[in-house]
Amino acid sequence: VTDVDRLVEEAFASAFAATRQQFEHVFGVLFPGGAGDLVLTDPEDMLATGIEIEARPAGKKVKRLSLLSGGERSLAAIAFLVAIFKARPSPFYVMDEVEAALDDVNLTRLLAIFKELQETSQLIVITHQKRTMEIADALYGVTMRDGVTTVVSQRFAD
Repeated sequence: VTDVDRLVEEAFASAFAATRQQFEHVFGVLFPGGAGDLVLTDPEDMLATGIEIEARPAGKKVKRLSLLSGGERSLAAIAFLVAIFKARPSPFYVMDEVEAALDDVNLTRLLAIFKELQETSQLIVITHQKRTMEIADALYGVTMRDGVTTVVSQRFAD
């Protein structure tokens, strides 16, 4: 049990450090001039600790997520999710309308992060946003005509 606990602590500490580093980067892209950090609630007990997200958009002294606007909270959550993706890469990711509530400026920032993810992984993004579709290598759509569902696809040349 002691050996297993030690291995779990080491794996968690390694994953946390990598995710924390990536979160700082991603948060900086999504909130230019801002700062984000991940903090352990109880660093002395790695098996029971929690993780808190600290977010300070540019020009604000806010630290707690609950004090951010809805859009800022969404972006901070996306930053955390993408930080995990970048810290422990996977061959592909599926995201469902993660950018639906974002304005144009924040969508532009998120698309920059999507382009970073595209370098190492395949993204499957369900979206209605034309700008998100524009950075895709391929589009797949579902349409219904006369009660018949049809899948259409379009691959773009590099």
